Amino acid sequence: MTQRVEFVIRYGMEAMDFRAVTGMLENVYWRRGIKEAEIIQGASGSTLVAGAFIDGNQIGYARVVSDKTRFAYILDVVVHEAYRKSGIGRALVNALLTHEEMKSVYQWMLQTKDAHGVYRKLGFAVIANPECWMEIRNPRPLR
Repeated sequence: MTQRVEFVIRYGMEAMDFRAVTGMLENVYWRRGIKEAEIIQGASGSTLVAGAFIDGNQIGYARVVSDKTRFAYILDVVVHEAYRKSGIGRALVNALLTHEEMKSVYQWMLQTKDAHGVYRKLGFAVIANPECWMEIRNPRPLR
């Protein structure tokens, strides 16, 4: 069992350390090679960004895009390697789900390749009617 760590969650662009966020995201399989400018641009267009901090150092990040009424999409949930499996990622997602600005949202979405167990504990399930959903998925542009 992984040891629990004490951390605080902060919200908003001004609270984020985007150099640290870039360091975490640029090496994960879903954002390999992402640059800080793209992360900042994505965060700027997000409804809410959240970070986990220990002693002022950012060790986790997540964001949500939403209309704050009916729909919200959570993405870029990442925790520094040294702190994974300690509940920080789940706490970040829960912080987005329960944030005052998001209280009216009733449909939440996210994508995961390997963390279904984590998200199930927060109430997520595999899409009930995947045949109703459509997407356009282009390759990520080089930036």
